[in-house]
Amino acid sequence: MIALVQRVARADVQVGGVCVGAIDAGLLVFVCAEPGDDEALADKLVAKLLKLRIFGDEQGKMNRSVVDVQGGLLIVSQFTLAADVSGGNRPSFTGAAPPELGRRLYERVLAAARASHGPVAGGVFGAEMLVGLVNDGPVTIPITLRN
Repeated sequence: MIALVQRVARADVQVGGVCVGAIDAGLLVFVCAEPGDDEALADKLVAKLLKLRIFGDEQGKMNRSVVDVQGGLLIVSQFTLAADVSGGNRPSFTGAAPPELGRRLYERVLAAARASHGPVAGGVFGAEMLVGLVNDGPVTIPITLRN
């Protein structure tokens, strides 16, 4: 699985002009499943997100997690994280999981996050989305997990 994590002051996602998910301070997480990924890997990703220490402590060091600061999670599916541009200028997305697997694992990430943390918001799998964010820092962390 591939994730791109951004520490945000706030973030929202809209579909068709309607806000379908929003958080105040916390993490905006773009998620992409790859072929061969499974539910155990989705659960591992959620555990990593909840423990990732990228929020400042009293000394300003990145030493606190989203759980520690009681921040939100906005989780958005984004198959383009699997883009391969090595063969030219038009990206290939063959590294992304097929839609059925991608949807199942995205929904697993959302469910696992909601079971372990609050607040958690999400986008709409497969929809054209507008994502708004105020990156805090800026802090952007790529995560790649493999079986």
